[in-house]
Amino acid sequence: MNACARPGCKGTIDEWGFCDDCGHKAKSASPPPAPVVPTAAPASVPASVPSTAPGQTAPSRPTSVPWRRSGVVLPSLPPRDPATETSAVVVVPETRRHCRRCNEPVGRGAAGEPGPTEGECPKDGARFSFTPGLTKGEQVADRYEIVRCLAYGGQGWVYLARDTHLSDADTVHWVVLKGLIDTDDPSALDQAINERRHLLKVKHPNVVKINDFVTHRDARSGRLDGYIVMEYVDGPSLQELFLEHRDHRGQRAPLPLTHVLAYAMDVVQALGHLHSLGLLYCDFKPDNALYAGGEVKLIDLGAAVRADDPGDTLLATPGFAAPELREKGPSVQSDLYTVGRTLAVLSIEFHGFTREENWYALPSRTVTPLFTAHEAYYRLLRRATHIDPGKRFSSAEEMYGQLEGVLHEVLAAQDGTARQPVSTRFSIERRTFGTESTEDDEIDWTRTPDALPSPLVDPRDPAAAHLASITASTPDDLITALEAIPVESDEVKLQLVAVRIAHGQLEQARADLAELAEAAPGDWRLAWYRGILAMAAGQPRDAVAEFDAVFDAVPGELSPKLALAAAAEAFGDDERAGELYRLVWRTDTRYVSAAFGLARVLRRQGDLAAAVEALDGVPESSSQHVPAQVAAIHARLSPDAAKPHLLDASARLERLRMGIEQQADLSVRVLEAALDWVTASAETGHTGEVLGRPLEERELRFGLEQAYRDLASVTDAASRRIELVREANRVRPRTLF
Repeated sequence: MNACARPGCKGTIDEWGFCDDCGHKAKSASPPPAPVVPTAAPASVPASVPSTAPGQTAPSRPTSVPWRRSGVVLPSLPPRDPATETSAVVVVPETRRHCRRCNEPVGRGAAGEPGPTEGECPKDGARFSFTPGLTKGEQVADRYEIVRCLAYGGQGWVYLARDTHLSDADTVHWVVLKGLIDTDDPSALDQAINERRHLLKVKHPNVVKINDFVTHRDARSGRLDGYIVMEYVDGPSLQELFLEHRDHRGQRAPLPLTHVLAYAMDVVQALGHLHSLGLLYCDFKPDNALYAGGEVKLIDLGAAVRADDPGDTLLATPGFAAPELREKGPSVQSDLYTVGRTLAVLSIEFHGFTREENWYALPSRTVTPLFTAHEAYYRLLRRATHIDPGKRFSSAEEMYGQLEGVLHEVLAAQDGTARQPVSTRFSIERRTFGTESTEDDEIDWTRTPDALPSPLVDPRDPAAAHLASITASTPDDLITALEAIPVESDEVKLQLVAVRIAHGQLEQARADLAELAEAAPGDWRLAWYRGILAMAAGQPRDAVAEFDAVFDAVPGELSPKLALAAAAEAFGDDERAGELYRLVWRTDTRYVSAAFGLARVLRRQGDLAAAVEALDGVPESSSQHVPAQVAAIHARLSPDAAKPHLLDASARLERLRMGIEQQADLSVRVLEAALDWVTASAETGHTGEVLGRPLEERELRFGLEQAYRDLASVTDAASRRIELVREANRVRPRTLF
């Protein structure tokens, strides 16, 4: 075996052309052939499991429309002229030379001499050739003029050609010819072409266009060969982009995560289109996607099969292929598995991913900095590559939505700009929680479920129209209306659970969830409502476990992270709550509860400046702007508050417009803090003013006296008024009159 050419790598290239250490091909290597994997009985495509829930109807996102990647700066590559582009001669490594009949090694060298590229198999006499069958200038189907050989793939050679029917003196129409099947049987070739005619109907901006299927008689052997004619895409493969990428120090490094996620979104859209046509791609890997014109195109559809009849064999690549492929055959989930593996390979230093012991494993999060920095990305990969197909994403559309959500989070973490992504799984925050508490952080966590976002109704559910038409407002009326819906539906049952929890009927809600769990045990919405139920019952520890399971299922959604943060804070885990509150608030400033939660955690940790910064992010247009500023004032009035903090609190209070009683109460607190600071300071002659009073003890006492009397004048309780007047008299400075 040959040594890996990557600098610093001590691995060797295996028979598939991959390094057994770093896991990547040498830059000059041609695409490895995908091994033929026998399948079991034809596997049907699993139906998509509805992944939304009661509440508002989920908006749909058509996978056929490319998403505009706002905020992602992808590489801008100069155009290349295929006519002048030079490339090395494509040589098939000896380790990849096998007889097409018996699969025994052929064309191997001995005694230091290279093996022959043409000859006969010593076992069964079948002729082999590992040199391109078409030469420059040769005409195929009296239309396609061969320019050069591009690569050697699992089904044969790949060539660049000129379409003479569409080219003229000014414009050359380039195409790619790919070997269709390796057979001496003309009837088998005709059958293979007919079987692949369905690829002509695949039309999507992220899938290479199949133009035609043609045959051509080999000049040397006289055999009739078949070729797929595809559009030419002027761009490198994702594998080439990976191998050529350098970090700011000029060192080899994985691709930027934002790029990888954006590329994957294009790929998933392409796969979604194939799946909608009843096709499965089967063998996705970085070599099979080209980047050109700011988007990714899926190429090499030769391995695609019909979902309802995949046949007895299929192409797959170790390190990318799903574990169940050999026994159960291909599926939507096995296609999405390959995308998850590709994401991991391109984004981290995934050493040895082609070794058998690593085929179905991800590196540990604790030793992978990228996974530590972006937990949602790690969880997305973990779900996409789960060993159990039933626990992976159920559809390309579902995976696309989670990729988009994770991308928004990563972008927000990088540039600090909130994205406000549109979720197809959850509503936005219905109400806020924790915004009334300013000092003691006494929050009634059992009321949190009333404020958290709610899962959206799957528009495909048979009861979706009935749910949308309900206008009842009281819990009793809602329950009556839901029970009257004539359609049997999980959405209706989940909506009933939500209403029962809100109405305090916790035991009935618990029983309903247990019944639903028997019918749909893998539905993540059950975990969501179990978490909501646990919060309502005052059991935050149980809620943490349930919301964590939802985070696993929909890693790109913010709502589970907000719920998990609330449960963690209620349980007393400030570290976990703080990191989740920060992530949510940084990504979407519509989740105002996250700002207050982050500020509470930071204040308890002693980082008052950061707490105030979080609260200052609540915009003036928000109904919670004044409460946020009030909380910021309280944060400034800590026992160790310094002069700048007092002046800042005063300035904030003077800018606010609020009720007379609240204004008077805050004035008392600010002046009390200022008086405490002045009397504790050994210095004299302080400059500056607090609420119009100089920072002098006498002036502050006069100001505080008036503030107490103002507060007493707007206080209803007589006992409280008397107490405030006494405080006013106590702080009044001594005078002669």
